[in-house]
Amino acid sequence: IPPPEEAARMARYVLHSCDWGALATLSAQEGLRGRPFANIFSLSDGPPGPCGGSGVPYLYLTDMEISVQDLEVNSNASLTVSLAQTPYCRKHKYDPQNPLCAHIIFVGSIVKVNDSEAGLAKKALFSRHPEMESWPKDHNWFFAKFNITNIWVLDYFGGLKIVTPEEYYSVKP
Repeated sequence: IPPPEEAARMARYVLHSCDWGALATLSAQEGLRGRPFANIFSLSDGPPGPCGGSGVPYLYLTDMEISVQDLEVNSNASLTVSLAQTPYCRKHKYDPQNPLCAHIIFVGSIVKVNDSEAGLAKKALFSRHPEMESWPKDHNWFFAKFNITNIWVLDYFGGLKIVTPEEYYSVKP
């Protein structure tokens, strides 16, 4: 994995290593309206492998999903991905809360991808999550991406590191 002094590369590495993340929204649901709500979503920034992906977290969503209903009211969200879901932390006996078991927090918004980006999103997601191709068509699935505005990296002791989206997208993972 990248060294701790390369926070932007670490953020790209962790995202590309992860197949899912915890997406937090502000709930629009009756009884929870305005409160934080987290849910697990499959994601991908590109096909698995050493090429490193695009850095863009893509998702496959339906309006039937409660977090997507929240996003229709307020598209702002945060997304957390962690190496805890990979063999890395288990191999090193790192607890998921240990900063050496790196995790990244992205803040931004969820937006539907346009037609020119849909092919890239489809390839990224279906290469990692082939089951998605057979999900019920009547659920009106669509491709979306997490539009990143802020990035926090926790990969070592001493607190969070802030990475700008420009730094993040400019590094080679």
